[in-house]
Amino acid sequence: MNKLELKGNWNEQKGKLKQQFAQLTDNDLMFEEGKKSEMLGRLQIKLGKTKEEIEHIISAL
Repeated sequence: MNKLELKGNWNEQKGKLKQQFAQLTDNDLMFEEGKKSEMLGRLQIKLGKTKEEIEHIISAL
């Protein structure tokens, strides 16, 4: 998963993640340039999954 993949269709992916994991909020899924690690960290804490698991979930959307 690279920066372009995340940024390109992030709004669509964000909606799918919120459907799959109801506990996620817009703040949890806020993606800013250069802050991918911070966002992945928030998701790790919220979902109790590893960084690799989060990246796999996002890339599978």
